[in-house]
Amino acid sequence: MTHAIQGVHCAAATPVTADGRPDLALFTAHCRALLDEGCHGIALLGTTGEANSLAHADRMALLDVAIDGGIDAGVMLPGTSAPAIRDTIQLTRHAVAANAKGVVLLPPYYYKGVSDEGLFRFYARVIEGVADDRLRVVLYHIPQVTQVPITHDLIDRLMREFPGIVVGIKDSAGDIDHMVRLVRDFPDLAVLAGADPLMLPLLRAGGAGCITATSNLRADALRDIWDNWQDDSAADIVRAAQDRIDDWRALTNAYVQLPTVKAMLARSRGDDGWLNVLPPLVPVTDEARADIHARMAELEH
Repeated sequence: MTHAIQGVHCAAATPVTADGRPDLALFTAHCRALLDEGCHGIALLGTTGEANSLAHADRMALLDVAIDGGIDAGVMLPGTSAPAIRDTIQLTRHAVAANAKGVVLLPPYYYKGVSDEGLFRFYARVIEGVADDRLRVVLYHIPQVTQVPITHDLIDRLMREFPGIVVGIKDSAGDIDHMVRLVRDFPDLAVLAGADPLMLPLLRAGGAGCITATSNLRADALRDIWDNWQDDSAADIVRAAQDRIDDWRALTNAYVQLPTVKAMLARSRGDDGWLNVLPPLVPVTDEARADIHARMAELEH
C-alpha cells in the first residue's frame, strides 16, 4: 500500500552553538547531506532534535532557514507539539504555510494519567485551529518519555473525525508487536518505526518506513533496505544493511543516546560544533568520545 507519508526519514539532530542557539548553517548542510545519503525526508525538531529545549522562534527559524537554503519543503516533517494548544497551533500553522510534507505531533506531555477524551480534545482543537486542508498529521507515540500513550481507540477516533489529515504514527515504544497491530488495525495509517532495527520487520508486516535517530549516521544502510527488501535476489544486500544498522544503533546507545549521536556526528561531519547539547543534557566526556570515535572507526572497516 502507498501511504501519504512513507520511506526513510531522519529524526534529525539539531546543531547548537555554545550559547544554546541553533546553528542554522550547519543544520542546513546536515539536511542536504542526509538527502544525499538516501533519506526520503527529514523529521526535524523531534526527540533527537532537542525540540522541547528550544524556543518556539528558534524552531520556526530552523524550518525557514533550511527551506531558504534549498531544502524542498515537501520533504520536511517538523515536530510542532507543545503542551499549550495555542503554541502548537502557531507552530503547526507555520509548518503548513511553509508547505511542509506534514507535522509530527506529540500528545501534551506534562500531565500524566489523562483520558483519551482529553487527548482527543487536544488534537481536535489543534487541527481545527490550524483549519487548513493541507495539514497532514503524524502522531508520535513515545510513552517511555511522555508517559502519555496514544491508544488504538484514540487513533480510531481521530482518523474517523479527521480523515485525510491524521495520516500516520511514529511508534518509538520499541515494540514490534505493537507496530504490527497498528498496521493490522489501521491499514490506511502510515506506521513508521522509531527504532532503526525495526524498520525491516515493520516493512515486511506492511509498515510505511521509519523516522529514526541512526539515520543521522547510516541513512545509506536504511535506504538499501527500503530499496531492496522485496527483492529476493538482493537478500545479501538487505542482510548486510541490517547488520550495519544494528551495529551503529547499538553504538548510539553505548552512552546517553542524544549526546552520543552528536559525538558521532562530530566525527562523521568533521565539525566539533556537533558536540554541543542543550541542558538538561550534557556532552559525553572526552574519554567517552574517544571510545565512541574508536568504535566508529572499527565499524567503518
